[in-house]
Amino acid sequence: MLKLLAKTGLVVGLLTSVAGGVARANGLKVVASFSILGDMASIVGGDKVTVTTLVGPDSDAHVYEPKPADAAAMAAADVVLINGLGFEGFIERLASASGTKATIATASKGVETIAGEHGGVDPHAFQSVPNARIYVANIAAAFCAVDGAGCNVYKANAAVYDQQLVALDKDIREAAAAIPQGKRTVITSHDAFGYLAHEYGLVFLAPEGISTDSEASAADVARLIDQIRAEKASALFVENISDPRLVNQISAETGIKVGGALYSDALSKPEGPAGTYIKLMRHNIATLKGAISGM
Repeated sequence: MLKLLAKTGLVVGLLTSVAGGVARANGLKVVASFSILGDMASIVGGDKVTVTTLVGPDSDAHVYEPKPADAAAMAAADVVLINGLGFEGFIERLASASGTKATIATASKGVETIAGEHGGVDPHAFQSVPNARIYVANIAAAFCAVDGAGCNVYKANAAVYDQQLVALDKDIREAAAAIPQGKRTVITSHDAFGYLAHEYGLVFLAPEGISTDSEASAADVARLIDQIRAEKASALFVENISDPRLVNQISAETGIKVGGALYSDALSKPEGPAGTYIKLMRHNIATLKGAISGM
């Protein structure tokens, strides 16, 4: 049985399926709630897993409405990976509708959370690479709990990936350090980059809160514009999952140009600039640095 917290929809711990420790002849069937987790799961699992991603590239998990095919995928899964922290508002009802007996793994388990700018726990913990390393360790542990025979493979894949994340973290820190202190305040559509800001010494302002399920009011936008002028924000960025009209409105009213697109809650399509988590993070820091440096 799934043990879900009614108020938050978070899954508690890692639950072991009745077939825990038994190797799957055809590999593990894994369902990932959104594209960033799907990418991580594919890397950790390699050819021993088949990954189905519910909320795909350039799509918004905050407002996602599950389809019948999603329930069917969850019902057939051995492992379901979720972000947790209230990120996937749809997950509790989907799990209930599917009747899944899968192990449910919360990838963010163990991260040190921060509050969003507009209040509430910020669920976008993956925007910090040190947190992403925790995600990867949790994914490997979840796979090992269900497929003990494949555990050495999962751990080896996770170890290689972890070293890539260590290198990524170093590169982002160096790039962020090169941005002048007085130009580190930027604006995005919703409050999705708090962990990036916290980890790498940046400041992000946004008219919308940690979720995109409610629009910013005219008063919210007016307050933000006053804050932008007071703090001398350097650049505006649209997000791949958000309508750009609000950011364009703020640009017109403040005279700050739009510096490009950032990837917040979803990867790009494979052929795009953020087709993997590592590419996403490299794209975002390069876009931030490039737009600010070009001013």
